[in-house]
Amino acid sequence: MPQNTIEVFYERLCKSVKSCQALRSAAMPFQDSKAEAGPRILLFGYNGANNTGSEARLISIIEDVRRVFGPEAIVTVPTLNEANLRRYLNEDQHLQIAPIPSIFFLSLRRLVKRSDLIMLVEGSCYMDTWAGALLLAFLSASKYSESYHVPMIAYAVDSGQLSDKWKPKVRREASKTDLLITRTRLSADRLRKWGVTAPIEVTDDTGFTFDAGKEDGTLRRLWPEARNVAGMAVVDFNIWPVVIRPFGRRRDCYRWPYYFSRSRKRRKASEQLARNLAEEADRLIEKYDKHIALISMEAVDEHLARRVRELMKDKEKTKVFSSNEYDAATMTRILRSLDLLVTSRYHAAVLSMAGGVPQVALGHDLRLRDIYQESGLRDEFFIPRRAEDAWERLSQIDDRLVSERETIHERILSINAQHVEKAKRNVELLRRFALDNGLPVVE
Repeated sequence: MPQNTIEVFYERLCKSVKSCQALRSAAMPFQDSKAEAGPRILLFGYNGANNTGSEARLISIIEDVRRVFGPEAIVTVPTLNEANLRRYLNEDQHLQIAPIPSIFFLSLRRLVKRSDLIMLVEGSCYMDTWAGALLLAFLSASKYSESYHVPMIAYAVDSGQLSDKWKPKVRREASKTDLLITRTRLSADRLRKWGVTAPIEVTDDTGFTFDAGKEDGTLRRLWPEARNVAGMAVVDFNIWPVVIRPFGRRRDCYRWPYYFSRSRKRRKASEQLARNLAEEADRLIEKYDKHIALISMEAVDEHLARRVRELMKDKEKTKVFSSNEYDAATMTRILRSLDLLVTSRYHAAVLSMAGGVPQVALGHDLRLRDIYQESGLRDEFFIPRRAEDAWERLSQIDDRLVSERETIHERILSINAQHVEKAKRNVELLRRFALDNGLPVVE
């Protein structure tokens, strides 16, 4: 379906679901209440997908909001999956969960209209790598915020691969954002290149300020027999992007009307990816006596992680850790306990750095490449997934991560400290933005 017809398609479908309970409940957090003593802040992003990175970002951002606006602010978090979001957010009179339907336009418009501040909190914001529908949702929030004169800030977000057909819409709608904060300079440069005229500041990802709690031997408690654990944060590159279809195979449906990209060729590529990962995992076990933690940072990664384990020779030294089972704090403590990390997930890289974990990226999009470049790691430790010698290089770098572990460990800790300092600017910019827009802040 051509992208320029997506909104028309959604709007027509919306008319047929006006009586939907999820649609009605989207407005509920803004019913008159004596509890509403503070500003009403909408945090719009990819919430409730059992995604460790999004969960860590959201928790950190809520803490930033409380620092700036105080405990009386009314924070609303929309979600397509209310049950998942309630795993780690405790709703009360000042923190509201707003279920919205897959056909989101009407409910999003209502939420924006009833807010005093809109914050785009999805890291993977200005890109169509994952799904054009997600990008459209974020751009729609910008459009509605301008229509209802509600100030809007994009909070430590990213840009990435973007097809030519989306660039004019991104240029038009993202330019309506009152302040756009990116988490890398490369991301800001891309937005300017596309013609986005909104004010842009560069900080760092809010995941760097995520508080995972005190390290309490989480990995050893969950896997007592494991020693010398190497982690693999896997992604099946071949199921993306999610596409919009009225109908499709049930097994390929993410959430109607969104379906994963599937074909015989893609399934074959997914199987080969699993085999290559399994071979490297077996090599690490055989050569270095490692245990292997297969890490599913998002719910959709778990199928690949379990397939890798099925294909391995030594399954007894392998365990799957999934965001379907563990919250962001637990997953982060696991990441920080690893001896080394092979990652295709951006936030596995980010969240593990506080532990000084030596790491290598098998990258498939610009986000991971960018963070490695700005960390000074790209030339040595980043491998494009389509490189002809990708798997040979991966083995070579893994060997180096083992042999030079202490040196690389100290280097990663130093890099993390720099990222944390940059990430602290997020809350400073939020406070300044609030004051500039007449919103009440706490001292």
